Parts: sequence; structure tokens; C-alpha cells
Amino acid sequence: MIRPDRWIRRMAVEHGMIAPYEPGQVREVERDGVPTRVISYGTSSYGYDLRVTDEFKVFTNVFSSIVDPKHFDEASFVDIKTDVCIVPPNSFALARSVEYFKIPRNVLTICLGKSTYARCGIIVNVTPFEPEWEGHVTLEISNTTPLPAKIYANEGLAQVIFFESDEECETSYGDRGGKYQGQKGITVPRM
Repeated sequence: MIRPDRWIRRMAVEHGMIAPYEPGQVREVERDGVPTRVISYGTSSYGYDLRVTDEFKVFTNVFSSIVDPKHFDEASFVDIKTDVCIVPPNSFALARSVEYFKIPRNVLTICLGKSTYARCGIIVNVTPFEPEWEGHVTLEISNTTPLPAKIYANEGLAQVIFFESDEECETSYGDRGGKYQGQKGITVPRM
């Protein structure tokens, strides 16, 4: 059996499963010539820690809207481009991954929030990446606390865990023409 970190590296390099791909676990970067600690990202023991870009959609209830997944009002979001996003108390924001994923036909992933954020009451909710789904990941970041919460762009936010099957699935997300296939930006609910 191949070690999971080697499998991820092979799939990312040979099959373009993750781009851009970081082969190691990055915990420090240089900013303005100064080494700076970051929330880790890159290949981990059994998964891949993805980053979020500096583009966020922060939920606001200025218009007293009802949240309806069948008729979502995009005016409920404020678009922000920043290195540090402040998520209001008991609210949420959407973000997208830096990395673009192309999931093979015999792989399913589960994406979970990193414990560094979870220990601060910040929950990351992402659905599984189905076989043959591809795109930038839209992540929902919930601030469950009564205080404002910081989210750091270009740092780790969630870990993707990969499950490889011995067989390919009969019908993939790509075969079904899934509505979130190939998404590039932050994607709000679609019907």
C-alpha cells in the first residue's frame, strides 16, 4: 500500500488533482522579508490542507432577507477583498480555495475545518467532493461566537481527506453534469 502523502503527491503531480500544489506542510512564510507563522497548509499525513483566497462574501442582514436555498438573494452578501476577513458574531462568510481540484473517478473526498479555527468557535462547512468534480472549492465559514472572528487569506482553513476506491463509480458528478462543476469563483446556492 502506498503512503497517503505519497499518493496525494503522485495524484497532484501526475494527474493535476490539486493546482497549485504544495508538497510539504507550510507553517511559515516570508512577508516583507520577515519570517511569519501561518495557519498551516499543504500536504499532511493523510490529506491536504487547502487555503482560501483574499476574496470573501460576508453575510449581512441589512435587508431583513430570509435565507432560502431555492431563491437565495445575493444582496445578502457584502463582497470584500482583504488579507484578513472579519466575520461578524453569529454570522458567516463564503470564501473560495486557492487550489483548483480535479477529483478522479475512483476518489471521494471529505473536507473538514482545521482544528485551529474550530477551537475558536469557527466552523468550516463543505460538502464532499464527488468523483470527477472539479473546481475551486466554495467554503462556508461560520462564526458561532458572540465576538467578531478573523479569517486569514492565503493560509490553511480546511483539510481535504481522500478516499480511493478499488473501482470507478458507475455515475460520476461529471456524468450527471453537476451544477457546481468547474466553478471558478465563490459560488452561491444554485437551483
